[in-house]
Amino acid sequence: MDGVLWRGEEAIGDLPAIFDAIAQRDLKVTLATNNSTRTPDAHLDKLASFGVKLDITQITTSSMALAALIKETFPKGGELYIIGMDGLFEAVEAEGFRAFSGDELPENPVAVVAGMDWEMDYQKIANASLFIQKGVPFYATNPDKTYPAPEGLMPGAGTLLAAIETASGGTPIVAGKPGPYLFQLAMQKMGISPAETLMVGDRLETDVLGGQNARCKTALVLSGVTTRERGEAWHPKMDILAENLTEVLKVIKD
Repeated sequence: MDGVLWRGEEAIGDLPAIFDAIAQRDLKVTLATNNSTRTPDAHLDKLASFGVKLDITQITTSSMALAALIKETFPKGGELYIIGMDGLFEAVEAEGFRAFSGDELPENPVAVVAGMDWEMDYQKIANASLFIQKGVPFYATNPDKTYPAPEGLMPGAGTLLAAIETASGGTPIVAGKPGPYLFQLAMQKMGISPAETLMVGDRLETDVLGGQNARCKTALVLSGVTTRERGEAWHPKMDILAENLTEVLKVIKD
């Protein structure tokens, strides 16, 4: 959503008109985001602030993908040590896991889980690192090094992951983009195939690569963090290169 629908608190284009155009053409839409901090309800509230009304089933976050991925490995649930925010806690608890964080340590964690955390500190890094060094599986929501804001590019979850990886020597299993799992989950919810899906994003290394990894058609918009020069140099090339989402809709209409 960041860089495609909005930058911070600023909408990119006429969002109500954009979603009306999508609905009028009877196209299914899911917002698949690497943002792990917000709950689906919080995303819906932000969309509503821009005049857009969607259903909660149309939101798929990297936190939800991570929770579903861990559930596949640990179907009976278990204890997790988490570095993250509300979106991550809600997602894993909805799948039956018990979440521990900060100085509250699980006795027998089945996994260490990390995402964006505004209150990241040394002790959290140390706790996560020690568990990983003991062989506890390491999962992460997404590897985004930065995210766009009106001030510029701010540190993202990938920045925090780098600290944990450096301290522990471990490499996380990533649920979000550029892996295909987030998109596969979104397509499963919509009941569609990759051949029927166009992924629209503003980042090459996560959005476009993730869409290509999931075998979807891809569209890069230049309303976020990527320049036209970098987009044109990307291989394999995306199917559509456009200034923004409004222009993407014009291209696929033609």
